[in-house]
Amino acid sequence: MNGAIESIQESVGPAMLVIMRIGGLAIFAPVLSTAMVPMRVKVLLIFVMGLAGYAALSAKGVAMPAVSMEPWAIVPLAAVEIGIGAFIGFLATMPMLAMQTAGIISGQQMGLGFARFYNPAVGEESDVVQQLLYFLALSTFLMMGGLDAIFLSTLRSFEYVGAGVFLDGDRTLPIMMGMVLGATEIGMRVALPLLGVVFLETVAMGFVSKTVPQLNVLSLGFPLRIMIGLTIMIAGLAVIDAVAAAWIGEVLDRIHVWATTGPAGEGV
Repeated sequence: MNGAIESIQESVGPAMLVIMRIGGLAIFAPVLSTAMVPMRVKVLLIFVMGLAGYAALSAKGVAMPAVSMEPWAIVPLAAVEIGIGAFIGFLATMPMLAMQTAGIISGQQMGLGFARFYNPAVGEESDVVQQLLYFLALSTFLMMGGLDAIFLSTLRSFEYVGAGVFLDGDRTLPIMMGMVLGATEIGMRVALPLLGVVFLETVAMGFVSKTVPQLNVLSLGFPLRIMIGLTIMIAGLAVIDAVAAAWIGEVLDRIHVWATTGPAGEGV
């Protein structure tokens, strides 16, 4: 009996570290970080996933450090674990960030920047095009098993980024900067065709205003720009979804490589 109690007490600290890393993941991770999920549900999910993750790591024989439950000992370790989880969650948001960038640029050029609505998924106002591309990327992320992938990568990270180990700047900064620059590039690539069409429409309306001065170019050009923009956007949804899916796959692969690579580059 005493042995069982001691075993449980020894498991509390390591289990807390796993829960903290999963909790950090929920700070930025798609769906888990959204305001649409009630806080009580988030806490319950984090707790259950953390315990399940700890059980899986223990069954696999992953070494976990002995953790004292004294505040001076557990608080710094918990902060490190939350930071690691938040880093993985932040990387997982890059596909949605790329599509939001494309939506912001496209919406502004189409003249829909003023048509803003509250988006509970991101906790702020966004225009209709931004919301359309955001939910397109989010649905693709979920259908590709993105949540499962980042959860498994977080668990695998305990084998190579041990509990309580600070993030290595030589490994984290390059992948973070690469992801941010990649998301910006993808956003520009998605928005560029629409920008080109809108530019041609602007030039054409300029010629029309010179040819037919009596015509009110503003009253004609504004709805025409919106109609052309929406037509291009709807016609290109399949291509945009393919671009988003390719970027999501690359992001998940990069997260997996980072989580399963040791400080000296060892890993699987």
